[in-house]
Amino acid sequence: MQIRVSSKQLFEQLQERLQLRWIAGQRGESRSIEPGDSSARRPSLAGYLNTIYPNKVQIIGTEELQYLDGLEPRLRWEVLAKICHAKPTALIVAHDQSCPPDLRDAANETDTPLWVSPRRSHELQTYLQYHLARNLARRTTLHGVFMEVYSIGVLLTGDSGAGKSELALELVTRGHRLVADDAPEFTQIAPDVIDGTCPELLQDLLEVRGLGILNVKEMFGDTAVKRNKYLRLIVHLEQQEPQTNPKPIDRLYGDQGSRRVLELDVPKITLPVAAGRNLAVLVEAAVRSHILKGKGIDAAQTFIDRQAHQMRRHSPW
Repeated sequence: MQIRVSSKQLFEQLQERLQLRWIAGQRGESRSIEPGDSSARRPSLAGYLNTIYPNKVQIIGTEELQYLDGLEPRLRWEVLAKICHAKPTALIVAHDQSCPPDLRDAANETDTPLWVSPRRSHELQTYLQYHLARNLARRTTLHGVFMEVYSIGVLLTGDSGAGKSELALELVTRGHRLVADDAPEFTQIAPDVIDGTCPELLQDLLEVRGLGILNVKEMFGDTAVKRNKYLRLIVHLEQQEPQTNPKPIDRLYGDQGSRRVLELDVPKITLPVAAGRNLAVLVEAAVRSHILKGKGIDAAQTFIDRQAHQMRRHSPW
């Protein structure tokens, strides 16, 4: 998936938050930022005015304007030309400072978007870094139902007809929350953190066979849905065919493994689906067990240690 953010999109996303005004270079609205734009350079995607290693979004604060004002006219114009020649996605004048006419002219001549904000320069840099890093992060879409169970993000996966939506509906009735049905989107927002969200088209909706599409928020209230959650566990539903021999399962540890998502290994538990099994209770137990293991409490290892202790006690040697 090719990810990019154009200057027009960036302006619309941040206009209200940063109180931006577009004062010049309106024809440059198609300029964009892509994840690889800063891979071969030292600076970040957004930062203070830099003519040697130009950032994609250049912030012009009080010090930067004072620097420009201290240059002789010819050198000043050369610096402005160099800034615009780098084709930044946008230039932002901070702290509602008066924009120099020659900077405005240079922006219009080169179609360089020029914005003004009443925010201070360090506030602009902090928020722009966060916003761009999140919007340009690697992302993927997985098939399944993403839930919040006991405060952790759990992705329910399985073949079509395995009962994922019915299980999600039962978990919602037991007080857990729905994040996304069918096609949750996952974004790597940190080296070891994957955040899951719901596409706008599917917000608050759950499709259940025989019932059609249900609006979970309207049926169960605002507390039944959640906008996003970090992915911590995958529970895979595996249908058992009675005609075939069941797959052998480790009776001590169960069927546990991991799944690669955005180059991160996410713990995965496989639950056999069979008549009479209460999958909602099993998922809750799986999540509780995962939380305890994170605290260093492993029931299987405890049992093995007890057994080894008993064998040592009754050993004749």
